Amino acid sequence: MSDAIKHECGIALLRLLKPLDYYKKKYGTSFYGINKMYLLMEKQHNRGQDGAGFASVKFDMEPGKRYISRVRSNAQQPIQDIFAQINDRLNGVISNNPEKQDDIEWQKENMPYLGELYLGHVRYGTFGKNSIESVHPFLRQNNWKHKNLIVAGNFNLTNSNQIMQELIELGQHPKENTDTVSVMEKIGHFLDDEVEKIYQKCKKKEISKKDASEVIAKKLKVHKVLKRASKSWDGGYAMAGLLGHGDSFVLRDPAGIRPAFYYKDDEIVVVASERPVIQTVFNVPIEKVEELERGHALIVKRNGDTTIEPVLEQLPKKSCSFERIYFSRGSDADIYQERKNLGKNVFPQILKSINKDIKNTVFTYIPNTAETSFYGMFEAAEDILNEQKTAILLDGQRNLSAEKVTEVLSMRARMEKIAVKDVKLRTFIADDNSRDDLVAHVYDVTYGVVKPTDNLVIIDDSIVRGTTLKKSIIKILDRLNPKKIVVVSSAPQIRYPDCYGIDMARIGDFIAFRAALELLKETNQYHIVGDVYEKCKGQKNYVDGDVQNFVKEIYAPFSYEQVSDKIAEMLKTEDIKCGVEVIYQTVEDLHKACPNHLGDWYFTGDYPTPGGNRVVNSAFINFYEGNNKRAY
Repeated sequence: MSDAIKHECGIALLRLLKPLDYYKKKYGTSFYGINKMYLLMEKQHNRGQDGAGFASVKFDMEPGKRYISRVRSNAQQPIQDIFAQINDRLNGVISNNPEKQDDIEWQKENMPYLGELYLGHVRYGTFGKNSIESVHPFLRQNNWKHKNLIVAGNFNLTNSNQIMQELIELGQHPKENTDTVSVMEKIGHFLDDEVEKIYQKCKKKEISKKDASEVIAKKLKVHKVLKRASKSWDGGYAMAGLLGHGDSFVLRDPAGIRPAFYYKDDEIVVVASERPVIQTVFNVPIEKVEELERGHALIVKRNGDTTIEPVLEQLPKKSCSFERIYFSRGSDADIYQERKNLGKNVFPQILKSINKDIKNTVFTYIPNTAETSFYGMFEAAEDILNEQKTAILLDGQRNLSAEKVTEVLSMRARMEKIAVKDVKLRTFIADDNSRDDLVAHVYDVTYGVVKPTDNLVIIDDSIVRGTTLKKSIIKILDRLNPKKIVVVSSAPQIRYPDCYGIDMARIGDFIAFRAALELLKETNQYHIVGDVYEKCKGQKNYVDGDVQNFVKEIYAPFSYEQVSDKIAEMLKTEDIKCGVEVIYQTVEDLHKACPNHLGDWYFTGDYPTPGGNRVVNSAFINFYEGNNKRAY
């Protein structure tokens, strides 16, 4: 994605099902769980670079001994930072007590982080806050083991203000009005309530307070706590939590917006945001890693019993298609094929744009994350070229010379590495007056491979704001003097804000939205903007189920191609000599490429939860009123 945006976080939960000395004997280290957590988090680095956190729970610790450890970092390389801190602590204890090198029981009692239950998190700050207080996991402490709660998640709720009010009505006084704190306190409230109910039953049976602790651990129904806590949540989430006595859970939203995958054998239970991460770290085949069903929770009890429990009524499955296009690692078998299909599906539009002249066309991609879609596009070009070769050979029949046959058979689609990002410039901070000139040099260009008679086709994952294309990429490509630059987006036009975790909150940032406004002006229909504003304002006090997305009316007068053509016009500055065309994937072809991941609200405005329509209307009101704040 040439326009960088922040996006989903990543979670990793690991439960060791055997005693620690088992892993020491089999794998040579009692730090097996910690080492695996490092790998699980590092291989989800793509999901978060603003912060990282790690928490562990030890089982069967004596009162007075620490059994919960947590470390968080918002350093420049947060994952490396937290594990450097962990390693320093562990190595320090061992170096001071070398005789305890193989004493696992002593190590567990005296070394932090060494336990049976782990939770990790990598974070992108969608609200722009990167203070250490915003980094997961969050911790809710209590002297009762069962009431200690550690929470981390990949999520965004559209109705955090409503949840905040519910907490106030429950008699709480939350310290912050953020969805993370609200979620933790909501779960915590009902956890306290369930623990108290079980304790009161023990009290009636004259079970001592000390003995009641074990009863509570056995009787506590985590799915019941989650069902009561999440009843009013609106958003996308994969929520993970640890309880102080050893239970753990991961809950996925009822539309399946945010991803979660799990694997279990007789040694471990592991959950992560991405499937290939689990495959790689534990060397397990793809069919062994399962997707957590939407609206369900994976619950691991203190005794190791693992169940999948229904928690919320399922909505139609709308898992995020941006995961497939860009966010998730492309090493997932299905995602790799889907991205290739995105490139193949958009090729007919490309072929039309270049008048089927593959011979005089150079194909390339930018940035590196678009490489897989490029392969699909290039394969489609090769297929068409092979059809052309076959037609020539059949038409010539016996009249073709050996030289001509050789010439025809040697025809190839032209694939080149044209634009290369200069990472050093990307991190240089300059004053605003010189920033644009520096941005124009963020990419280097390969000279000598594009002729003035060539079309230059460059594929990107998606075009969000168009800023980098306009200020940098198209300008440097124009230096090669091609006949025409065709910019291809493997994703459809981004028209609406996301409200479920991706940092796309301001509708005025989107080049597709700005193009539609320009078209409204040119066609004397700009009054529609005011009409939409009044309609959005009129819904402010509606209940969520009655709110409509009136922002769709901004785009309604124009065809998909008209918006694309206007975007191309906006990207071409006066100093660009060659022609510029912009091609977007259609929503229909996106669904063909990713048939099991139909979340497309940023392209279509069809939000999977009621809160989405409220957010898009708020985003439009903010734009109209010149308010630069976020819509959620």
